[in-house]
Order: sequence, then structure tokens, then C-alpha cells
Amino acid sequence: MARICEICGKKPSTGNNVSHAHNKTRKVWYPNLQKVKALHQGTVRSIKVCTRCIRSGAVVKAL
Repeated sequence: MARICEICGKKPSTGNNVSHAHNKTRKVWYPNLQKVKALHQGTVRSIKVCTRCIRSGAVVKAL
């Protein structure tokens, strides 16, 4: 399964690690995703959501 937030669509970003000698190697930064039981389109589902969406209230957790 892809590492994408199902609410905002946040996904991994890429760039370079740059050493003191200016050597560059590829690096990936992953979003902080959590599996949450939430109301999604009227039903209770387990979805992958980033912590920013959880904190902002974009996700309604199932009781």
C-alpha cells in the first residue's frame, strides 16, 4: 500500500543528503502516517492519515 495520506494526499518527498565534503546521495522523507479508525464517507474504516490531519480535526475518529 502506498505511503499517502488519504485525507490531504501528502506523500513522500525526495532530495539529497549533502555531506560536509558536498557528496550527494538520494534521500526520502516520509510523512508521519498513522492507522486510524475513522468515519470516512459515512462508514467506519481504518485509514492511513498524517498527524497534521488528525491534529487539525480533518478526521472524525470512530467511537
